[in-house]
Amino acid sequence: MANDDVVVLTSVGPRLRELRKKRGSTLSRLAESTGISVSTLSRLESGERKPTLELLLPLARAYQVPLDELVGAPPVGDPRVRLKPIKRAGSTVVPLTQHPGGLQAFKMVIGVARRDPEPRTHEGYEWLYVLSGRLRLVFAEHDIVLGAGEAAEFDTRLPHWFGSTGEGPVEILSLFGAQGERMHVRAKPRGT
Repeated sequence: MANDDVVVLTSVGPRLRELRKKRGSTLSRLAESTGISVSTLSRLESGERKPTLELLLPLARAYQVPLDELVGAPPVGDPRVRLKPIKRAGSTVVPLTQHPGGLQAFKMVIGVARRDPEPRTHEGYEWLYVLSGRLRLVFAEHDIVLGAGEAAEFDTRLPHWFGSTGEGPVEILSLFGAQGERMHVRAKPRGT
């Protein structure tokens, strides 16, 4: 067995335990839904029992996740991005790119949090596109509202903040690049 395979197999137990706890389940409830005994589930989670296909398939069904995700198998030639939403402070951020560095794409749903804007600065360049709702953008001395179908781009070294206008959630796409990387958008000029 190759070293990579051993690493994948030894990480299954902690992954199973974390998934069960995230779902708020108990070993007893999981045993009922999978037909696997509590002691076997416990040994799987602790790494005392080797994961087999006969054990992992019912667990994947119970958790409603692909088997690849359950065992942490590296993707092989599949270009699809595995969406892993991050929820914080009433908003959801979904990274749409898989690798750090270079341009990063995100889909964001920003909730209605009533708070004063706190403009910040950092290296980079950002492009925002509003999918639905209304986005308030505070940028340098500007305080503007963008509606669905509108876009903005700016140098993030200048003070900026964006969020919901407070009327409802706003859904946006965000492209972010390191300083100097800019999005190039071609559009037909108005009135032509």
